[in-house]
Amino acid sequence: MKKTKSAPRKLLSKIKSPAALKKLAKGAKVVFTNGCFDIVHKGHVTYLERARKLGDILIVALNSDDSVRMLNKGPGRPINPLADRLEVIAALEAVDYVTWFEEATPLEVILKIRPKILAKGGDWTVDTIVGGREVQSWGGKVVSLPYVKGRSTTQILRRAKTGLST
Repeated sequence: MKKTKSAPRKLLSKIKSPAALKKLAKGAKVVFTNGCFDIVHKGHVTYLERARKLGDILIVALNSDDSVRMLNKGPGRPINPLADRLEVIAALEAVDYVTWFEEATPLEVILKIRPKILAKGGDWTVDTIVGGREVQSWGGKVVSLPYVKGRSTTQILRRAKTGLST
């Protein structure tokens, strides 16, 4: 992933390859989460703040643009390219590091980083979270955080298309 030169140095220092994160995360109580984070909204911010409180370091892995398309999120998705999404997530105070993955799921990144806590939003049940079995196998914990009702990228895009307000 190529980092843009326009971002402040501090922001860029939070964007790391999965391999680099493996070294940085050693010995810390790492919380890992993932998603597209295509259009960041209140639900995302609330969720990431809750996830950060679960450990020492919060690592967020973003689906690459091709990975988002594999998920069939809809035509024209992602709205924002990966480089932009990485910088936006890195700018959030709750996030310590942000990385990416090219596959349909973040399993390979989870196996590299070996987080102690794997967190997803409340629209996921613990038994359906990718990497959950693996994290539990090394003594980690899987958490489904409360969903912020009425806050989703799909709803925002629907409202934008129809011209409806909240």
